[in-house]
Amino acid sequence: MARISGVDIPRDKRVVIALTYIYGIGKTTAKKVLEEAGVNESTRVRDLTEEELGQIRQKMDSYTVEGDLRREVSLNIKRLIEIGSYRGVRHRRGLPVRGQKTKNNSRTRKGPRKTMANKKK
Repeated sequence: MARISGVDIPRDKRVVIALTYIYGIGKTTAKKVLEEAGVNESTRVRDLTEEELGQIRQKMDSYTVEGDLRREVSLNIKRLIEIGSYRGVRHRRGLPVRGQKTKNNSRTRKGPRKTMANKKK
Protein backbone atom coordinates (compact mmCIF):
# COMPACT_ATOMS: atom_id res chain seq x y z
CA MET A 1 0.00 0.00 0.00
CA ALA A 2 1.17 3.49 -0.85
CA ARG A 3 1.17 5.97 2.00
CA ILE A 4 0.21 9.58 1.27
CA SER A 5 -0.49 12.20 3.98
CA GLY A 6 -0.43 9.46 6.63
CA VAL A 7 -3.12 7.37 4.91
CA ASP A 8 -2.68 3.96 3.30
CA ILE A 9 -4.40 4.23 -0.06
CA PRO A 10 -5.70 1.04 -1.72
CA ARG A 11 -3.35 -0.56 -4.25
CA ASP A 12 -5.83 -1.97 -6.75
CA LYS A 13 -7.79 1.21 -7.46
CA ARG A 14 -7.06 3.96 -9.99
CA VAL A 15 -4.97 6.76 -8.51
CA VAL A 16 -7.70 9.40 -8.91
CA ILE A 17 -10.12 7.27 -6.86
CA ALA A 18 -7.52 6.14 -4.32
CA LEU A 19 -6.63 9.74 -3.44
CA THR A 20 -10.25 10.36 -2.37
CA TYR A 21 -9.62 8.03 0.58
CA ILE A 22 -7.73 10.94 2.13
CA TYR A 23 -9.98 13.16 4.28
CA GLY A 24 -10.39 16.51 2.54
CA ILE A 25 -9.60 15.29 -0.98
CA GLY A 26 -12.47 14.82 -3.41
CA LYS A 27 -12.45 13.80 -7.03
CA THR A 28 -11.87 17.32 -8.37
CA THR A 29 -8.93 18.00 -6.08
CA ALA A 30 -7.47 14.56 -6.82
CA LYS A 31 -7.62 15.29 -10.56
CA LYS A 32 -5.95 18.67 -10.02
CA VAL A 33 -3.15 17.13 -7.91
CA LEU A 34 -2.48 14.42 -10.50
CA GLU A 35 -2.43 16.97 -13.32
CA GLU A 36 0.11 19.12 -11.43
CA ALA A 37 2.21 16.05 -10.61
CA GLY A 38 2.11 14.88 -14.23
CA VAL A 39 0.62 11.47 -13.40
CA ASN A 40 -2.01 9.76 -15.56
CA GLU A 41 -5.37 9.38 -13.75
CA SER A 42 -6.06 5.91 -15.07
CA THR A 43 -2.90 4.25 -13.70
CA ARG A 44 -3.33 1.90 -10.77
CA VAL A 45 -1.64 2.69 -7.46
CA ARG A 46 0.42 -0.51 -7.62
CA ASP A 47 1.88 0.64 -10.97
CA LEU A 48 3.12 4.00 -9.65
CA THR A 49 6.87 4.53 -9.44
CA GLU A 50 8.53 6.00 -6.35
CA GLU A 51 9.23 9.17 -8.34
CA GLU A 52 5.53 9.61 -9.19
CA LEU A 53 4.53 8.95 -5.57
CA GLY A 54 7.04 11.57 -4.46
CA GLN A 55 5.56 14.08 -6.91
CA ILE A 56 2.03 13.38 -5.62
CA ARG A 57 3.16 13.71 -1.98
CA GLN A 58 4.88 17.01 -2.77
CA LYS A 59 1.74 18.42 -4.41
CA MET A 60 -0.46 17.17 -1.54
CA ASP A 61 1.58 19.17 0.99
CA SER A 62 -0.04 22.39 -0.25
CA TYR A 63 -3.51 21.15 0.86
CA THR A 64 -4.94 21.00 4.37
CA VAL A 65 -5.93 17.35 4.84
CA GLU A 66 -6.53 14.64 7.47
CA GLY A 67 -5.70 15.60 11.06
CA ASP A 68 -5.14 19.30 10.45
CA LEU A 69 -8.41 19.63 8.55
CA ARG A 70 -10.38 17.64 11.15
CA ARG A 71 -8.92 19.84 13.90
CA GLU A 72 -9.74 23.01 11.97
CA VAL A 73 -13.36 21.92 11.41
CA SER A 74 -13.88 20.92 15.04
CA LEU A 75 -12.39 24.22 16.25
CA ASN A 76 -14.72 26.13 13.91
CA ILE A 77 -17.73 24.27 15.32
CA LYS A 78 -16.48 24.82 18.89
CA ARG A 79 -16.13 28.56 18.16
CA LEU A 80 -19.71 28.74 16.86
CA ILE A 81 -20.96 27.00 20.01
CA GLU A 82 -18.99 29.30 22.33
CA ILE A 83 -20.19 32.55 20.75
CA GLY A 84 -23.77 31.27 20.93
CA SER A 85 -24.62 31.82 17.28
CA TYR A 86 -27.70 30.21 15.76
CA ARG A 87 -25.56 27.59 14.03
CA GLY A 88 -23.72 26.92 17.29
CA VAL A 89 -27.00 26.34 19.14
CA ARG A 90 -28.11 23.91 16.41
CA HIS A 91 -24.81 22.02 16.76
CA ARG A 92 -25.20 21.88 20.55
CA ARG A 93 -28.75 20.51 20.32
CA GLY A 94 -27.85 18.01 17.60
CA LEU A 95 -30.29 19.46 15.08
CA PRO A 96 -29.75 20.26 11.38
CA VAL A 97 -27.57 23.33 10.97
CA ARG A 98 -28.25 24.41 7.40
CA GLY A 99 -31.93 25.35 7.46
CA GLN A 100 -33.57 21.98 6.81
CA LYS A 101 -37.09 21.31 8.07
CA THR A 102 -37.32 19.08 11.14
CA LYS A 103 -41.01 18.24 11.43
CA ASN A 104 -40.80 15.07 9.33
CA ASN A 105 -37.18 14.35 8.44
CA SER A 106 -33.66 14.88 9.85
CA ARG A 107 -33.52 11.48 11.58
CA THR A 108 -29.78 11.35 10.98
CA ARG A 109 -29.16 14.35 13.23
CA LYS A 110 -31.97 13.70 15.74
CA GLY A 111 -31.45 9.96 16.20
CA PRO A 112 -34.10 7.28 16.57
CA ARG A 113 -37.69 8.39 17.21
CA LYS A 114 -38.75 9.01 20.81
CA THR A 115 -42.48 8.60 21.54
CA MET A 116 -44.29 10.85 23.98
CA ALA A 117 -44.51 8.21 26.70
CA ASN A 118 -41.12 6.72 25.75
CA LYS A 119 -42.66 3.24 25.97
CA LYS A 120 -42.65 2.20 22.34
CA LYS A 121 -39.96 -0.40 21.53
